[in-house]
Amino acid sequence: MQRRLPAVYMRGGTSKAVFFHDNHLPRDPAIRDRVILAAFGSPDPNRRQVDGMGGAISSTSKVAIISRAKDPEYDVVYNFGQVSIDRPSIDYKGNCGNISSAVGPFAVDEGLVNVEEPVTTVRIHQKNTDTLIVAEVPVKDGRYNEEGAYVISGVPGTGGKIALHFSEPGGAVTGKLFPTGNVIDSLDVPGLGSIRCTVIDAANPLVLVAARDLGLTGIEIGEIDSRADIREQLEAIRSRATVIMGCAATVEEASLSWPTVPRIAFVSAPRPYTDLNGTQIDASKIDLVARVISMGMLHKAFAVTSAIPAAGAARVEGTIVDEIIGHGALEKEFIRLGHPGGVIEVGVELKGQGVGCKYSKAMLGRTARRLMEGYVLVPEKHFGKNNETH
Repeated sequence: MQRRLPAVYMRGGTSKAVFFHDNHLPRDPAIRDRVILAAFGSPDPNRRQVDGMGGAISSTSKVAIISRAKDPEYDVVYNFGQVSIDRPSIDYKGNCGNISSAVGPFAVDEGLVNVEEPVTTVRIHQKNTDTLIVAEVPVKDGRYNEEGAYVISGVPGTGGKIALHFSEPGGAVTGKLFPTGNVIDSLDVPGLGSIRCTVIDAANPLVLVAARDLGLTGIEIGEIDSRADIREQLEAIRSRATVIMGCAATVEEASLSWPTVPRIAFVSAPRPYTDLNGTQIDASKIDLVARVISMGMLHKAFAVTSAIPAAGAARVEGTIVDEIIGHGALEKEFIRLGHPGGVIEVGVELKGQGVGCKYSKAMLGRTARRLMEGYVLVPEKHFGKNNETH
């Protein structure tokens, strides 16, 4: 037998997630995760998630758990989980900025907030990082209005613009904007020698390395997924950065227990390239070329919670990004990142310089769409004996 769980499938930015109300899921965290994994078809050793709702890549294997906020400073609480494809685990250590953009529309359509037209402001308590995200959601006839002229790279067509404001995103996971106490660190990496990197935590932690230090141009796309040696080098760097951040004791623990936090990106100075849509990206239209790795594979766009720290690093003197672009972005309000799917623009409010600077706010626009609503079916065996929900 199978049990029916109310669920909504939504696109947020360039990602997709299954949305649940918190009180529709089992109360026991272990049983809850077992149920979510079964709903997604995980773990699947063939990495297809063919027996569930998962989309077989990191950007489509995500879960959002939403509840009304008890704290009057917020409207809703949003708990994000990165659902492993081939392992029986869900990572709640960080957030997904793209899925964050769908939380406001979900809250509007589910009646979790008081609706105002033409724009409803939704104050989101991002539970994983204990931060505030304010979403400005377009509304028509009492519901989220997905129609509009706003375009984001990586999503065909246009949509209604959702303005996201990430309040004080610095130190979201580690408590510090620069967790190591440095804007530049050197890592001894077998086979590569000493690799310089910037470790920055804003919305999510990110490790930034220069493409040239890996023998790359920075505009690679297809080569990353086809070359295991590049991915292994990047994981070797990422796992060592996870250790010096204090998140893991060993590189083995970093790879096993911290697979999604931090992410790693390699960056280069602006240069022309062709994105995955066949569009020529002109060097004059971007401030930085960047490629981010998510769960061991190239992200085909650029995770919002990686774009926020990358843009922040561009505004801090002495970081890897600053060295690459030669102080070219220190005074810019908006930073334009060229990624495999096109360009993402991030607004940055930063006070001060160096490791003690304050990242006051990050701002960007996204679109979202409600794709399916109804029930997801999960075999009864995954619910345990008591079957309690909240």
